[in-house]
Amino acid sequence: MTAPAPSGSAPPTSAPPAIELVGIDKRFGAVHANKDINLVIPKGTIHGIVGENGAGKSTLMSILYGFYSADKGEIRVDGKPVAIRSSQDAIAAGIGMVHQHFMLVDVFTVLENVILGAEGGRLVAKAEARARAELHRLETEYDLAVDPDAVVETLSVGLQQRVEILKALYRGAEILILDEPTGVLTPSEADHLFRILRQLRDQGKTIILITHKLREIMAVTDHVSVMRRGEMVAHLTTAETSMEKIAEAMVGRHVLLEVDKGPANPGAVLLDVSGVSVRDKRGVTLVDNVSFQVRAGEIVGIAGVAGNGQSELIEAITGIRAPTSGTVTVNGQPVPADPAKVRDLGLAHVPEDRHHMGLVLPFEARENAILGYQDDPRYGSGLMQDAGAILKTCETQMAAYDVRPPTPRLRTSLFSGGNQQKIVVAREIERDPKVLVVGQPTRGVDIGAIEFIHKRLIDLRDQGKAVLLISVELDEIRSLSDRVLVMFAGKVVGEVAPSTGEGEIGLLMAGVAKDRQGKGAGA
Repeated sequence: MTAPAPSGSAPPTSAPPAIELVGIDKRFGAVHANKDINLVIPKGTIHGIVGENGAGKSTLMSILYGFYSADKGEIRVDGKPVAIRSSQDAIAAGIGMVHQHFMLVDVFTVLENVILGAEGGRLVAKAEARARAELHRLETEYDLAVDPDAVVETLSVGLQQRVEILKALYRGAEILILDEPTGVLTPSEADHLFRILRQLRDQGKTIILITHKLREIMAVTDHVSVMRRGEMVAHLTTAETSMEKIAEAMVGRHVLLEVDKGPANPGAVLLDVSGVSVRDKRGVTLVDNVSFQVRAGEIVGIAGVAGNGQSELIEAITGIRAPTSGTVTVNGQPVPADPAKVRDLGLAHVPEDRHHMGLVLPFEARENAILGYQDDPRYGSGLMQDAGAILKTCETQMAAYDVRPPTPRLRTSLFSGGNQQKIVVAREIERDPKVLVVGQPTRGVDIGAIEFIHKRLIDLRDQGKAVLLISVELDEIRSLSDRVLVMFAGKVVGEVAPSTGEGEIGLLMAGVAKDRQGKGAGA
């Protein structure tokens, strides 16, 4: 059986494709995750794979890398059938994977991380000497310079990602799978990664890029395949398509990629953050004298690479932790270190990590629909809860936010990531808060759900609410915000207009540009 050549793929050559997936099928109980998938990836290309949450792309890549076994179908590498039942089988077949969350030992050096599990014998010193020479060759050939003796935890996120790529290349990878590789990078780091990927491609390597960022697909890939509901629905040549066409193929309908919003009409100050600092138990300053205000009828965005104090700032604002110094007020009332009392002040919170802070995954959807508000008298009192009122709340929210499936009694862990996020967003917005603090609103969310959540945030602003938006997605910050604050190393290092160039904001995010502290940041 021969896999059909995808429409829009490269013309046939004498060399066999790097990867052929032929009739790949996978079920998890009643869920048909992959349905007779055929895919051809030419050697020496960058191939994007996109799709909504639950489309099946992660399952497909997990089969290719040996985390799952297909129920039926065949994998061919360089034209030859291979059996991949584990990641070791994948590595032996020349396939490497760079995970979204790096698989590094922080306290080891770069060199130690690279050879870990591939020492090649009992004599570590000899393995290190061989590895040092090979690393030097790889760094030179692929523009992957990094100090082999540096301890990983001292490296920037961009350099840690290079270490992951070096690990794969050191193990002989000819095919690299990258899963959402720019999620924690600054724009300049992402640009450098793309240069590395092009260099790898030009040296004959094959790259498979999994990303939800269509701009990245357009910028760096040669071809893109689109999955929807477990099926492969389109194979496109990137230079001959557009973001709009890819988005429509992903969702099955026209998608509005640009945020449609009018000018803001700021009113009274509803959230006032004044001189807030946060130190951890070791005395390390995580948030350093941060001051800003958010007014009724505006969205203020905080941009920054993850880990620069945004999470701790959110915790101080929402009452999860007490600031070491400074004050936070909501509508003129001081915020206590008690999230329940903060909610009573009219502040709602969509947390950055829905799994750890926003939801109890074993709970049914109806239970998560009132989580944090379960003491509201409308749901009964004490142990005597009104099951009918809880069910009605969940049904109403599911209908308004297009949660799929609209099944209040379904365990929350069984919803896709995008629908889990809708459950959280619906719960918080439908409380009609004066202030909404929203962290990473579309993390891990597909393009259709992104469009919906963005519309809801703009609606909230236009109703006269104050919205504080924290996101590592710079496009999201610039599209939604009326003012943008930039954080680096725990400080607000500048305030800029959303129209400010990505490069300039990126320099602020990296801490290498001159502070641009506007009046709004310190007001």
